[in-house]
Amino acid sequence: MIELQQNNPLHGLKLETMVTELVDFYDWKILYAALRLECFHTNPSMEAAVKFLKKTEWARERVENFYLYRFKRMPKGSAAQFELKPRERGFFDGIVARKPQELTVELIAEMRDKATSDYQEMKRNNSRPQYGKDKPKTQDAYAQNKRSSSNRPAPSQDPKNPWGN
Repeated sequence: MIELQQNNPLHGLKLETMVTELVDFYDWKILYAALRLECFHTNPSMEAAVKFLKKTEWARERVENFYLYRFKRMPKGSAAQFELKPRERGFFDGIVARKPQELTVELIAEMRDKATSDYQEMKRNNSRPQYGKDKPKTQDAYAQNKRSSSNRPAPSQDPKNPWGN
């Protein structure tokens, strides 16, 4: 039986092809600014970059994530999806890659500065990150039910079975 493949733009894509597409669209300088991998900075060449990425799993995953979410602009997945490696993630059928995100070194620096300031603010407030500043913090349903006494049944008078079950 043939196993069905997930809807993933990385399926069947060679690493060299991916890096070539990224370099052709962005160039080495922008890739280095965005990914901070020395293979894109110090004497960059296709052969050296591919060799490094084949040997270094964390760097390859970083490039694959960049390819998926900045270059192909695929929708972000759930937390469970991000537990998987980029080549193992799937997308719903019918989702098509969009035009690559236009990036400049300055824009990347601004995005990095904003992420750093958001992280520092989160640490100061000792809270979790909020995606979308206009969203109010809400408790999950479990925490609300746990604290609410109105959802609990009244204790019965039977000492052997105080909850009346």
